[in-house]
Parts: sequence; C-alpha cells; structure tokens
Amino acid sequence: MTPYKIKIAIADDHPLVINGLRHILGNCTDMEIIGSYNDGAELLAGIANNEPDVLLLDVQMPGQTGDELAVIISSKYPLVKMLALTNLDNVYYIKNMMRSGVHGYILKTTREEILLEAIRTVYNGDQYLEPVLKEKVLIDTLQAKKDVSAVPILSRREKEVVQYIAANLTSQQIADKLFVSKRTIDNHRINLMMKLGVKNSAALVKKAIQMGLIN
Repeated sequence: MTPYKIKIAIADDHPLVINGLRHILGNCTDMEIIGSYNDGAELLAGIANNEPDVLLLDVQMPGQTGDELAVIISSKYPLVKMLALTNLDNVYYIKNMMRSGVHGYILKTTREEILLEAIRTVYNGDQYLEPVLKEKVLIDTLQAKKDVSAVPILSRREKEVVQYIAANLTSQQIADKLFVSKRTIDNHRINLMMKLGVKNSAALVKKAIQMGLIN
C-alpha cells in the first residue's frame, strides 16, 4: 500500500521561491506539491478544484494580501492548514496572520528542517511558530502587559474632564459645567495627553478606554 503524502500548495509571486520549495519538498517521501499560484485569484481558483492539506502562503501577494486570503480560505476550506511563509518578521504581521486563520508562521530564510517540521506540525492540527519568532511574540506580549499595567493615576477632576472629552464636549462647554475657566480645562487636556502619552483628543479617549479609566 502506497503511504499517504501530504498535499501541498504554494502561493507566492516569486518564481525562485516556488522553484526552491519544489526542489526541497520534491525530495520528501511524505509530501507532494499539487499546485503553485502567483496571486490570490489564481490561488482561490486552484484550490477550488484541488484542495491541499497544507497551503504555504506568502503575506504580501498581488491583489489580495495574505491575511485577506487566509480569512476567505479558513471560512470556505476549513480543512486546509495554512502556513505563512514570508520575509516579514514584524510581530504585527505574525499576530495579524494568526488572527486571520493561519496555523503557522515561518520565514523564507529558515532552515530546511524547520520548514519540514512546520509543515508536518500544522498538517497534524497543531500551531507552529519559528523559534526566533516565538521569542519575539513573547517579548512583545510581555511588554504590552507591562504597558497596560502601568496605568497613570488621574485626579478626580482629570477623570471628570476626560469623561466630558469622550462625550465630545469642547473645552468651553466643559469649563461651563465645572465652573472653571477654559484655560484651566485646556491645561487639564494637555496634562492628560502627557500622562497617557498621546498627541490628540481622539487618541486620549481611545487610550483612556483601553486603560479602563473611562467607560
């Protein structure tokens, strides 16, 4: 009985990348490439006719981007395991792709054994992050928690002012309500923006909500 081979599709607009992957995966007895696609339209048309087990998906694709395609594919083809294969090592792209439905994320500069391990891991239903990227995500997550925990202390009057700013009141309207001068409210507004590390009132309100300072 012939052993089952993992059916793999590649979505990348660089022929050299596709050729390199064909060379690497062609030597694996448990894998076979069933299709390669240069853009989103080709990819969606191709997997509609020949659904892979694992899709190697670039983040930056002509037309639809990798995250847009991942959302579509995870909805229409839930059995397809997607593995992002890209040059982008920024935490934003990693988290965005994982939120969009991919099961793993590795770099095009990765070693051959990591590529094969990642394919087998996502095929078996687990998530995979290249070790160097896993460390980046961990550091970013810890820093985000640290930033959130460092909630500035606002005075009772500052809390009142930021609540009124969130209600879209002008400085003069807030001053009238609190029986103080407009200049006093402007000073409160500047102090609040400095405390929360923002540059305008819209960002001030957003940050205050994120930190639980207002509802």
